[in-house]
Amino acid sequence: MGAFQIAKMTLEMVGGFRVSQCLGGPAAVEKVRDLNPDLLLLDAMMPEMDGPALLKLLRDSGFCSDTLVIFMTGRVESEEVASFMKLGVKGVIPKPFDPMTLSAQVEKLWNRPPDP
Repeated sequence: MGAFQIAKMTLEMVGGFRVSQCLGGPAAVEKVRDLNPDLLLLDAMMPEMDGPALLKLLRDSGFCSDTLVIFMTGRVESEEVASFMKLGVKGVIPKPFDPMTLSAQVEKLWNRPPDP
């Protein structure tokens, strides 16, 4: 079972989230149009289109302008995290992640007050 299947399972079973999963940017664009999600949990590095490019495409298309976005990435150097935060994301969860604490991490970021 891959990391994102584990993430989906733990977010649903432990956190009570309803999760829709996409394999890659183009599929995500189509699904976002149909679902209008409350939160996007994006991998920073995906095939075909990385997370920042997908986020830009969605926002430029008028989708998800107010949707909370959290990136998951193995690249957690301070410069990388700062560049993600400049995109207006709510936070960054490092990979590899702990399946048992993932839901709590997502909830903590989701409920964090907006930056001034």
